[in-house]
Amino acid sequence: MEEKSKDPLHGKRLDAILEELVEYYEGFEKLGEQINIKCFTDNPSINSSLKFLRKTDWARVKVESLYLFVLRQKKRNETKNGK
Repeated sequence: MEEKSKDPLHGKRLDAILEELVEYYEGFEKLGEQINIKCFTDNPSINSSLKFLRKTDWARVKVESLYLFVLRQKKRNETKNGK
């Protein structure tokens, strides 16, 4: 029997993470306020951001860390709202 990974990033694609963050922050403008990198603040798009994040480890780490924070926030809000 296979053990399920407890890592929330396991099996999660970078494009899915980025799309979820853009949705959570209601666009690139607010996402760029959270992580001030040019691919989020200067003519942003999913494709250009993915290209940059795939080449730039430090930026990808920041995005993954923010994603983990957002997951914790969502879980906390669900618990608070009794869902």
